[in-house]
Amino acid sequence: MFNIQTHMDYEGQHKAEKLSRFIIALFGIVGLIWGGIIQQFSQTVYILGAGFLLASLVTIPPWPMYRRRPLNWQKPRPEPSVQVNDGEEVKKKKK
Repeated sequence: MFNIQTHMDYEGQHKAEKLSRFIIALFGIVGLIWGGIIQQFSQTVYILGAGFLLASLVTIPPWPMYRRRPLNWQKPRPEPSVQVNDGEEVKKKKK
């Protein structure tokens, strides 16, 4: 039906983390300065909360910009087999 991607690659995770830290720090600094100017700590908290919501919206969903470099996984190796003295192969038993 729909092909909704639900993953990020490792570089996308790194990019999302850096971006969220930057957004929250920026809004925190701006909120602190604005709250200091108007002498209202509540304004600082509101601005920081808005930064948190924006950072969440930008970085939590797996947007296509976070899925540009997927990992190329190796194909699984075939299970090793053990040769018995009479020439037939018997697969190793897993313990």
